[in-house]
Amino acid sequence: MSNSSKIRRDVAEDYAKAVTAPSGCCCGDPVPKGVVVKIAGYTDAEIGSLPAEAVVNSFGCGNPLAFSSVEPGQVVLDLGSGAGIDLLLAAKKVGKEGKVIGVDMTDEMIDKARENITAAGLTNVEVRKGIIEALPVDDDSVDWVISNCVINLSPEKHRVFQEIARVLKPGGAMLVSDIVAEDLPKSLTENRQVYSACLAGAISEPAYLKGLTDAGLVDVAVKDRLVYDESQLVGLIGSELREVGSACCSGSDVNQELARRFAKELAGKVASVKVFGKKPV
Repeated sequence: MSNSSKIRRDVAEDYAKAVTAPSGCCCGDPVPKGVVVKIAGYTDAEIGSLPAEAVVNSFGCGNPLAFSSVEPGQVVLDLGSGAGIDLLLAAKKVGKEGKVIGVDMTDEMIDKARENITAAGLTNVEVRKGIIEALPVDDDSVDWVISNCVINLSPEKHRVFQEIARVLKPGGAMLVSDIVAEDLPKSLTENRQVYSACLAGAISEPAYLKGLTDAGLVDVAVKDRLVYDESQLVGLIGSELREVGSACCSGSDVNQELARRFAKELAGKVASVKVFGKKPV
């Protein structure tokens, strides 16, 4: 098995465990259940319109639709669609004449998304199994690509950027929420749990923008940015450095000390960003 395949397998296993865990248990979760909707820019109206299971099983870092101009009748593609919170919101934007496609590699996530789509009574959404480095989507077929804190998990980001450019229609656009980081220590990048927490696999903002530009997109820019401070990073890293088999949401003093050390070192170097790009006409 290649290293890239192993990373994808590990991430899929971690997210499968997370989506099937009780809502109150955060041990090993990529992000504690439901936390993202409180800090990621989703409005009360948006949250209130969705099935509870879609909200509580959201593991992202932002609302990728918040700055988009998705219109009725368009086709939206969500990379790493998870339990479907952004699929459901996009479906309301495109209306019955539009279409929303989700792609995810984790069976448990796909099952949960389909349950939530049915619960929401939507008929303009479908979820396909696949990896974001080789999307099961036709060339030049979508108006918008969105994604919520997923591309950082890819071990082959250049392929993801190329796939985004391939599937977008001429003039189509992408707007993704993701994590970027500078100077991550090797001891953190090699930690499986922190990788699944959307941190260890993050690349720098300049590298991210260059990757999209190299793939052929234009007008590439960061539309919004939240730089994490030390206390926010302690929470993010500390929630992941939990001993396997320990009591729910309990962490050892050693793990908490490690989280504090990483957080102090990385304060100001990790950010949640919304990145825009467009395919030339």
